[in-house]
Amino acid sequence: MSQSEPESLTVRKRRATNARIAASAARLAGRQGVGGTTVDQIAADAEVARATFFRYFDTKESAVAEGITGPWLTLVTEAIARQPAGLPAKEALVAAFGELAAEFPAHADQIRELARLTRSSATLNAWTAQAYQRYEHAIAELLAPRFRNLVEHDPRPRLLAALAMAAVRISLDDWVEGGGALPELIRRALDALSVGPR
Repeated sequence: MSQSEPESLTVRKRRATNARIAASAARLAGRQGVGGTTVDQIAADAEVARATFFRYFDTKESAVAEGITGPWLTLVTEAIARQPAGLPAKEALVAAFGELAAEFPAHADQIRELARLTRSSATLNAWTAQAYQRYEHAIAELLAPRFRNLVEHDPRPRLLAALAMAAVRISLDDWVEGGGALPELIRRALDALSVGPR
């Protein structure tokens, strides 16, 4: 399907069901812990059958990870897409996260709880790392047109996206352990990124 074609009703319904299950999983895990949350509880909260849960997710950890990371992926990609077309890749990335930084204080408790959750379960931590790769691919795709002299299999967009996600993870670790202003930690980490011209 091309980007210009609207999604079918079936696809939109599947996407909505996926998001509802994931949101329920993250909400319940945040309240009860991952270990204290069951698939049956998630399915009941999302108002779907247990069998429906397993059509969308293999494990409760994958649903929790999607619930934690999915909404932020949408915010990040939309912020990057809003940047002026002529802005180079790194500048567009820094500007996009700068926009999002204004929203961080309002969500500080949620971000801290989600960071704690991902560290509470080795399985969830692995699923979250896998989700971060989705971020990297999505960000790289948006950044690619902003690079000069882009060639086939050019590593620069993916490399910059991976560095950006590493910067965010490092900033979150520092913030959870030592406090401070999360937006400033992320800004400083992103300012340190460098991917040279081809």
